[in-house]
Amino acid sequence: MTRAFRPERIFLVTSLVLTIAAAVALYVLQATTLTIAVAPRDGTEPALIRAYAEALTSTHKSVRLRILPFDDVRESAKALEQGRADLAVVRPDVDLPANGLTLAILRDQAMLIASPAPSGITTFPGLARKRLGIVAHRDADLWLLKSLMGYYGLTLQEGGTGPIPAGQVRLVPLAEEDLASAFAQKRIDAVVAVIAPAAPMALRLVGTVQAASRTRKVDFVGVEDGPAIIERLPRLQAVTVPAGLFGGSPKVPEEEVKTVGASYRLMAKASMSRTVAADVTQHLFELRSRLSDATPAADYVAAPAYETTAEATSARLPIHPGAIDYYEREQQGFIERYGDWIYLLAVLGGGFGSALAWLRQRLRRLRRERIDVVMDRLLEILAEARRADAAGLDALTGEVDTLAADVVRYTRERETDTRTMAAVMIAIETARSTIADCRRMAGEAVPPRPAFRLSAAE
Repeated sequence: MTRAFRPERIFLVTSLVLTIAAAVALYVLQATTLTIAVAPRDGTEPALIRAYAEALTSTHKSVRLRILPFDDVRESAKALEQGRADLAVVRPDVDLPANGLTLAILRDQAMLIASPAPSGITTFPGLARKRLGIVAHRDADLWLLKSLMGYYGLTLQEGGTGPIPAGQVRLVPLAEEDLASAFAQKRIDAVVAVIAPAAPMALRLVGTVQAASRTRKVDFVGVEDGPAIIERLPRLQAVTVPAGLFGGSPKVPEEEVKTVGASYRLMAKASMSRTVAADVTQHLFELRSRLSDATPAADYVAAPAYETTAEATSARLPIHPGAIDYYEREQQGFIERYGDWIYLLAVLGGGFGSALAWLRQRLRRLRRERIDVVMDRLLEILAEARRADAAGLDALTGEVDTLAADVVRYTRERETDTRTMAAVMIAIETARSTIADCRRMAGEAVPPRPAFRLSAAE
């Protein structure tokens, strides 16, 4: 009898298929690890991203972050553009990766230029031949300042002594602790910073300028031509500093100040799936309260402003469709996310079920074929016994016993049909009776017949 299709083997095959299905499900549902390029090293963003990565791990979210640090935002942008990172901290006015789409704004920065009132410095043209102090700046801040000066026909003079030529503004680098003495000694006329307006450092700088004023008032340089400047420098953005942001007695500023600025953004590669992008964005805002305990930078995280989906996806700094799904509460549910996998598993399950059905049918056919062979042979033995001599009868007796033993083994290993096995039993008993009758007719002694009982239960 063949043993190729024993039930134990069917069970093993079924277990193997279920194990593979479970492994596929585990792979689909496991956390996604993303590489994020972070810069600058001395900025506030690295601390924010580290806290975010730790929070994702501690709360067992569906995303994990692997941090790739860089010194400059140009390097982090290139890492995203070159495919070395899935996410990156980017400052678009410095370098905008061709494949980068915004998930969230990590920090909005505004250009603040303040002077002790009454200085009369309230516009960019009013800065001509003035000394402008600057603290804690980066190369990108200088680029922004030079661009705005150039728009108004001014030239930024870095360093220098003596009289300031017409159309130029002298830039004086300072440490924050030297700012008050610089105003008192008339070494500077105003101070500039590219900074988040509500940041503690911005509050300190404006407070120092206010203390240097006899009237306790501060003059701010507004950028009334912001929309036109942004048309020329599309990677900048309009920023409005609300009245009273820096103090309420007297109110500083007295009226809102319109200026321009840049932003540090969390960007994802355009090829990132909407589901993963939505998860990264959702977790960032869900965990913001936890992150603010680790770093104040979490308080400045914000969603990019837009009015319509079309505007968000076609803007100069477009937003990732996955982030839009989160902002508009259109995130995919379990079925939408894993529908393709469920469909695939269903198809595989259906195919496996069909294969099992075919295998069962094949096994039944093999059983019938084997039993048919046994039955046919027993019928042939009936005819051969009547023509056989003593030696032939002995051989037929042994063959009948062999067939009977084979059937017993077969019924113990496999489920059997009761009616079929009853027919086999009758055929075996008939063959033995026929052989015994032939022996008696030949005058031979008939050997004792072995007891033989066979049932489907065996």
